[in-house]
Amino acid sequence: MDNQKIIIRVASAADKVYSKTITDEMEASAAARGTGIAKRTPEYIEQKIDEGKAVIAITDLNEWVGFCYIETWSHGEYVANSGLIVSPGFRKSGVAKSIKKRIFELSREKYPDAKIFGLTTGLAVMKINSELGYEPVTYSELTQDEAFWAGCKSCVNYDILMSKDRKNCMCTAMLYDPKDHYEPEETRQYFEENKKGFERLLKFKQWKLLRPFLKKENGNGGARPKSLLHHFFHL
Repeated sequence: MDNQKIIIRVASAADKVYSKTITDEMEASAAARGTGIAKRTPEYIEQKIDEGKAVIAITDLNEWVGFCYIETWSHGEYVANSGLIVSPGFRKSGVAKSIKKRIFELSREKYPDAKIFGLTTGLAVMKINSELGYEPVTYSELTQDEAFWAGCKSCVNYDILMSKDRKNCMCTAMLYDPKDHYEPEETRQYFEENKKGFERLLKFKQWKLLRPFLKKENGNGGARPKSLLHHFFHL
């Protein structure tokens, strides 16, 4: 990575050569985290490139660095910036933030009236989204397009999603509504002030949602009182 210039731009047909590398890294990253993402094929990535709905990062020596693409749902009412992935050698360099910013800008250019949303299991992505103006929301505020939720079937946590009637899962939902939103500085400040709370929430969701799927006997049958977290996140 030393002394290499990183170029972030809308992907072109010539970038299809990276499609297999991109999908392989998506799968490997999901496996390493132990949390799933909807599995994508190289052909799907190439389709997004052909549609002008993808952003790629490469070095000036044509080494692949990162990628992200746009998906639309509910007849264009909702837009998702999906599949953000960065090559291992370039992580923690700030490139993910730059890719997210460019795909967000592209989404606003192509779909200025659409609500832009994302699902993430990572605090780092939550931080980036907050800096763009996204807010944490419940799943009920996302698209209810069946095609979107069908994409979760390849995720390792799909059973959890369905057990919660699609009201909650391991991911945290975030949304940017162009017609009703806080300014990025406000959402960024809110995230920084509540970062530790969000971190605890992600850990709590892991414990609470995974527990019924662990094949272990638990002798404690006592029920704990429901908290505000239950009512907002349907835990």
